[in-house]
Amino acid sequence: MRIRYLLLHAYGMGGTIRTVINQAGHMAAAGHDVQIVSVVRRRKKPQFPVDPRVEIVTLADQRDGVRRDSVARRAWRRMRGKVVPAGEFAASYFTERVEKAVIDYVSSLDSGVLVTTRPALNLISARHAPEHVVRVAQEHMNLATHRDDVREEIVRHYGGLDAVVVLTETDRADYQRVLPEARVHRIPNAVHTLGPATSGDGGRIVVAAGRLYAQKGFDLLIPAFEWVARAHPDWRLRIYGTGPKKAELQELIDQRQLGDNVFLMGRSDHLDQELAKASIFVLSSRFEGLPMVMIEAMTHALAIVSFDCPTGPGDVITHGSDGLLVAPEDAGGLAEAMNRLVEDAELRRRLGAEARRTVRRYSPDEVMPAWESLFTELLRAKQDGDHRTRMPNG
Repeated sequence: MRIRYLLLHAYGMGGTIRTVINQAGHMAAAGHDVQIVSVVRRRKKPQFPVDPRVEIVTLADQRDGVRRDSVARRAWRRMRGKVVPAGEFAASYFTERVEKAVIDYVSSLDSGVLVTTRPALNLISARHAPEHVVRVAQEHMNLATHRDDVREEIVRHYGGLDAVVVLTETDRADYQRVLPEARVHRIPNAVHTLGPATSGDGGRIVVAAGRLYAQKGFDLLIPAFEWVARAHPDWRLRIYGTGPKKAELQELIDQRQLGDNVFLMGRSDHLDQELAKASIFVLSSRFEGLPMVMIEAMTHALAIVSFDCPTGPGDVITHGSDGLLVAPEDAGGLAEAMNRLVEDAELRRRLGAEARRTVRRYSPDEVMPAWESLFTELLRAKQDGDHRTRMPNG
């Protein structure tokens, strides 16, 4: 089958980009005709490895800058209007030229499966892709995270899609509640590989990773780790990632005199290797979709400490069995959980071993057949002229 994955920026960094590129590679390896369509391009090459059987095309090459034309903007708003809500987190990418390029692209499709990967693209697909194309929307964030105008558009238009696929059972229930007539499926992201297990004593290192944004809660993690560092000065916290909060977080480290214990490591091209050196992984996010870096840490049999934020951690971890869950944004509770693991090597090993068993259900061998089955079923329904038939949700 022919499958097109529409990504905002296939050349960028981020969990959605990585998981979609991995998914495309697995589908190509299974013998399908796979293409990644990058709405914009701002780098010379992708930041994640792309299977050579997967073709990448770009709709708006912005390596020389973003073009904005005031005359075109006025004409666009007068003649066609904008589709992407202002509250969409990536709304600034969708200049008139970019939005028109996406609409023109999806409108031109004549067959196969189109997979869109964020609300802006899902809405364009729902409103402009031909009905003879199988239109599958991926939602990588929970419904409550979206701003009001985005949720209103989701309710108004997602029912026109052939399927909406979310990452957790919590998400599935939430989306099905507001989209009672839509097909809503849960298919989690797959880890790119089941890495080698560590002993649970890889080193006196706690690892966290993610973009340096408020969402990731590193401003809560650093004060929490201060309590651990005072009791155990030989332990270190390494935070991997880049983003606009770097200076603010470094100032927080300096103010609390944690320069010997907490390190902003920047971006790593070898995060798997860094995880293998650690003993504990901590997730301090205020909200998530499905935290893939946490799941990847579980493949290394690391002990996990996480806020029980909406959504994701509680859908993966059973508290006390394969990780420790802490009330959302409770920095004191996070400190206590980390300290508990620092002081109990046997608990670290036990939680890590169970985490590795849990994470097997996120392996490509488990996840990719679900995608292939869904696409096959939807294509068959199109060919039978029954693309609106209601099927059991999965």
